[in-house]
Amino acid sequence: MTDTRRTRVPDADRAQLIEPPASASRTDQHDAGRRGRPVGSRLAGIHHVVRAGSCLGLRTDPWTRGRRLAMLTLLLGLCLLLHAQIPNGIGHLGSLVETFLPWSALLVPIVLARALQRRSALAVTVLLLPVGAWLNLFGGSLADKSHPGHDIVVVEHNVGADNSDPTHTARALSASGAEVLALVELSDQARRTYETNLATVYPFHAIQGTVGVWSKLPLSGTRRVDIGMDYGPLADTAPADQNSIRALRTTVITHRGPLAVYVAHLASVRMSPPAGFDTAQRDRGIQALDNALASEPIKPLVLLGDLNGTTGDRAFTELTSRLQSTQDMAGSGLGFTWPALFPVARIDQILVRDLHPHSSWVLPATGSDHLPIAAGLSW
Repeated sequence: MTDTRRTRVPDADRAQLIEPPASASRTDQHDAGRRGRPVGSRLAGIHHVVRAGSCLGLRTDPWTRGRRLAMLTLLLGLCLLLHAQIPNGIGHLGSLVETFLPWSALLVPIVLARALQRRSALAVTVLLLPVGAWLNLFGGSLADKSHPGHDIVVVEHNVGADNSDPTHTARALSASGAEVLALVELSDQARRTYETNLATVYPFHAIQGTVGVWSKLPLSGTRRVDIGMDYGPLADTAPADQNSIRALRTTVITHRGPLAVYVAHLASVRMSPPAGFDTAQRDRGIQALDNALASEPIKPLVLLGDLNGTTGDRAFTELTSRLQSTQDMAGSGLGFTWPALFPVARIDQILVRDLHPHSSWVLPATGSDHLPIAAGLSW
């Protein structure tokens, strides 16, 4: 006979059989919950996390970050590529941009640092446009294009009407070794100082108004060149009838034949809210100077002076179509000359016709607010 009696299980053991341990229960319940959650709910959760990350600027795609930075970088590149198309009718904006365009290179490391910080592949890629455009415009100036040998060395210097030590300036220029010195912004008080201190090294000189030439070689045919000047930094120091004379022409008699030398100090540009970058009087002087050079019968010619503008400024297009910049042809670097303490632009120029520049360089400061420049030339 079968024993139908049931074994009695104690209450504590029965509870363990019915309810598993707490740790196992939580794990199994979690797994059961995950297995039981609908797929749509899980996708919705992931989408919510991605949207939250996007709101915090944590997008994972490097091609979608930094769009505004990329747009500003693109505008910089277009400015470099199309600077000639910037209108000059409003405050001579085009000339202003072209004068300081080389300094746009300073924006490149700033943009690059910001793009790397944002991890923006888009901005880094767009940055190649302004870098390429800048190198196309100014990359050639980074190389040293000078080569040895020359027939004559010429120096140009705006000696400064407010120069407190013209004697030191004269001695520094005498030590330059140049055959021809062109000085501009000569005040009445300083003129005698230069005549006295330069006479030993430079026995020949000619002065017209506020510009002059000192030479180791004979001079002839000196005359003034009218560039329409009627004001300037020397207005309070020079006689009224001399103040408007800021350009001259002379002939230097060299062993290779006559050399036409022009010295000019064009009008300063003005910055004012109504007019913007005001270059009107300077531009009239450029045109008058260009007309004088076009009619010059002597082919070898050199123009030295403070032109108050860079050769990249479109206002000088006609002038630079006739003459070559010694800095562009045989210099090294950008050759900035003003202001002397921290030069930001090359507004002092040596331009030549029918001559070969061998070298072009900037001389040390002399006490003027401009740096002197020199060039070695040959026929």
